[in-house]
Amino acid sequence: MGGVAAAQTVLKASHQFPGGKGDIRDEMVQIIAREVAAANVGLEVQVYPGASLYKPNDQWNAVTRGLLEMTSFPLDYASGRHPEFSATLMPGLVGNFDRAARLNDSEFMTDIKKIIEDAGALVISDAWLSGAFASKKGCITTPDTVKGQVIRAAGPAFEQMLVAAGASISSMPSSEIYTGMQTGVLDAANTSSASFVSYRLYEHAKCLTAPGENALWFMYEPVLISKKIFDGLNADQQKAILAAGEKAEAFFNEEVRKGDQVMVDTYKKAGVEVVEMSKADYDAWLELAKQSSYKNFAEKVPGGDKLIEKALAVQ
Repeated sequence: MGGVAAAQTVLKASHQFPGGKGDIRDEMVQIIAREVAAANVGLEVQVYPGASLYKPNDQWNAVTRGLLEMTSFPLDYASGRHPEFSATLMPGLVGNFDRAARLNDSEFMTDIKKIIEDAGALVISDAWLSGAFASKKGCITTPDTVKGQVIRAAGPAFEQMLVAAGASISSMPSSEIYTGMQTGVLDAANTSSASFVSYRLYEHAKCLTAPGENALWFMYEPVLISKKIFDGLNADQQKAILAAGEKAEAFFNEEVRKGDQVMVDTYKKAGVEVVEMSKADYDAWLELAKQSSYKNFAEKVPGGDKLIEKALAVQ
């Protein structure tokens, strides 16, 4: 008689992004699920996309308390609890993918990851996504082009900058932007290139401002595992999770740069005007951000000025 197969430990992975539609964040989590299964260490990862298990903003609390095992999570969503996380969606701080990759190994990210770990989660895959602006009214280029528009901006730092430019803010997760634009709650939105495609926002946009050479919007959206859950796994299972996370991150780094072009092509095909910010436009926004978001972060967040200094020190 053969021995009875060991029972599988099931880990639930939750995220807000559309499942099976090519969204790179869903793909990362699916890769982790496949790799963990292939490792044959008595682990299974069940993926719950499209906010089907937890609402977007509830995932942080769930994963840090050990109620949820894994999530792909836009970190700035938890800046209400950890204001330092606003630094991971600070206007103009990242600028391009090469710099994002260098930030991953910097003192800046060491500090951010310590806050994540102290709260009860671990990063298993780094991911920085570039983003864009889209409006139902007209093209957003210089700061005065947002005056009078109601816009969704993803996090406090961007909201402060946009308010300084004369916009009004309506806060919501990216999964609600489509309805916001459809119902007239929003005139415009700021989100990642991946979300602009997978949430079909081209159906309501008149003009898209693509990241181009001067990407103002970059957001850190890592894959997290609950520390409590991870610490309860055996050594082989932990090793399998970390290896799967590395594989997902390698896939992300390979594919993410293509995402901006996919977005541009998708919007042009849908008849949406596509523009980019000039260096002068970008500099005008950055100047406004320094007077609003950066200043506010340095004053209100303990150690905020030092954290930004560490990020700016990465060349």
